[in-house]
Amino acid sequence: MGKSSKDKRDAYYRLAKEQGWRARSAFKLLQLDEEFNLFEGVTRVVDLCAAPGSWSQVLSRILIKGESFGRSAWEDRFARDRMAAFGLPSPPEEPAETPQLKPRKDVKIVSIDLQPMSPLEGITTLKADITHPSTIPLLLKALDEDYDPSSPSAAQPVDLVISDGAPDVTGLHDLDIYVQSQLLWAALNLALCVLKPGGKFVAKIFRANEVDLLYAQLRVMFARVHVSKPRSSRASSIEAFVVCEGFQPPPGFKASLENPLGPKSVPAKLEPQAPLRTVREDGVTVLDLGDEEDGRWIAPFLACGDLSAFDSDATYQLPKDRVTLDPVQPPTAPPYRRALEMRKAAGGAYGKTKGV
Repeated sequence: MGKSSKDKRDAYYRLAKEQGWRARSAFKLLQLDEEFNLFEGVTRVVDLCAAPGSWSQVLSRILIKGESFGRSAWEDRFARDRMAAFGLPSPPEEPAETPQLKPRKDVKIVSIDLQPMSPLEGITTLKADITHPSTIPLLLKALDEDYDPSSPSAAQPVDLVISDGAPDVTGLHDLDIYVQSQLLWAALNLALCVLKPGGKFVAKIFRANEVDLLYAQLRVMFARVHVSKPRSSRASSIEAFVVCEGFQPPPGFKASLENPLGPKSVPAKLEPQAPLRTVREDGVTVLDLGDEEDGRWIAPFLACGDLSAFDSDATYQLPKDRVTLDPVQPPTAPPYRRALEMRKAAGGAYGKTKGV
């Protein structure tokens, strides 16, 4: 598939290059912010599975540079439309060359991924494994230079933890859903170690038959849990995003990557009545959420992105003077690099090999 055909098929792919985003997934975070106002009062953020860095780029441009996107841009547009509807004079728009920037103070953003990521202004990048206990001290040190390794928790917890990570899909849906759930579980355990009370957690999920159990598990730690499908996410995809607000750990809870949500983190008074974690003989860990409604809970579903947004599954006609743009940030370590090198060595970069 050529660049022009992909531009026609995916409007967000084209818009990402035109607006300077590293990937089209930036629009997913912006549309989530329009609905849930994720960045209100937020100055300390951790971005998990960050590569290639589109979500970190959104954080950098909104929190550090003070640009207007997402909720703030939507409110400005709504105010102008409302004043126009009532025949009131709308305020003059800011010139595109000199936009009014509103940077925030004391912003700290840390991005973590196993893959290398090109640097971004104001972003601290860590190449680490979010499932390994050694990542927590590295993260806390990046958040606070005066961090004491003897302290098990952050002196200044973060306001928001986001994760757009997903496994390399195999086409076996049950396997893909399971691997994604484990990736989400790892992101959640790390978030519990650094989130402050009342903090927010946003992560990608794959919706499946048993996903309501996942919502019930998240409800143990958060006051409000919603599942959302941004308009920039293709309708043909099973991906969605959980937006958890109001972090409220149970009394006596102590987060740890070495023993994630294990017996040591559960208050002793709760263990005889409702053990949250048991290990079967075959090694499978089972979480007991109680007998009420079989431990299931249906999260409210919200679609993000109004009808004026582009349809990610539609094909749009390109203008005649359309110029194809290159990606803003080419992949730093694409998994297909070795395959391209072998194909080129075999005789050609476009599928042709010697002797054929």
